[in-house]
Amino acid sequence: AAMAARCRLAARFHHVHGANVRLDASRTRATRVESFANGLCFSQEPLAPGQIFLVEIEEKERGWCGHLRVGLTAIDPQGLEAVPEYSLPDLVNMGDTWVFAITRSHNRVTAEGEEAPARVQGPPWEPFLLIEQVRIPRDVLVGRSRPGRYSHILDDLYKANVLPATARRSRIGVLYAPQPDGTADMHIVINGEDMGPSARRLPTARPLYAVVDVFASTKSVRVIPVEYGFPSLQTLCRLVIQKHIVHHLAIDGLDLPPPLKSFCKHE
Repeated sequence: AAMAARCRLAARFHHVHGANVRLDASRTRATRVESFANGLCFSQEPLAPGQIFLVEIEEKERGWCGHLRVGLTAIDPQGLEAVPEYSLPDLVNMGDTWVFAITRSHNRVTAEGEEAPARVQGPPWEPFLLIEQVRIPRDVLVGRSRPGRYSHILDDLYKANVLPATARRSRIGVLYAPQPDGTADMHIVINGEDMGPSARRLPTARPLYAVVDVFASTKSVRVIPVEYGFPSLQTLCRLVIQKHIVHHLAIDGLDLPPPLKSFCKHE
């Protein structure tokens, strides 16, 4: 229960962010409104060990080179005199920060000089993604294209439609897994697939915040809550609503508060 409560608190953006970022009222959607930089965002709270901070790419912007950047930092956003313009290299150069660019061509990231480690994970139809001792519900991690008006007829095709890393609706997450020596490994998860350790020997004595850089061609992202333990009442309501409608588009016609409609439409 404590883990679930902490996850709900952290599943939003910190009020400290880059100069070109605008957050919605719930602080779960971050949009870069100008230029291609100054799009740095942080998690509201430090992450717990094994807790994933998951975002979905909502909008893209043509004309820029580069994509979303994610990672972790031991720097408390509240203590920043000014939010750096870039996560790479500006925030990383401040120390105790590990950030990687999500690319179109490859997504398996490793520490410099290391070979890509062998990853042991179950087949994509297993309900949980296992990262060392961490079990995460797989379905919420997988990004899929938004179904059209009649796509409920093609549910099986929809469920199998896993997106490229940098596409709209793609889901990117970051977490850290504690190690026996007291440090931690950082893992990036892309559409339900663990990319393996992307940084090692992170200090766990200090709080670690998620970093999301809404950079270049990525214009807007939304935080996707991940349930640990028992589902929240809000999630149970969403499941009941989704069960009794023909298609997601029908949610717009329901007599519900706009925030609840938005929550119900984002799986």
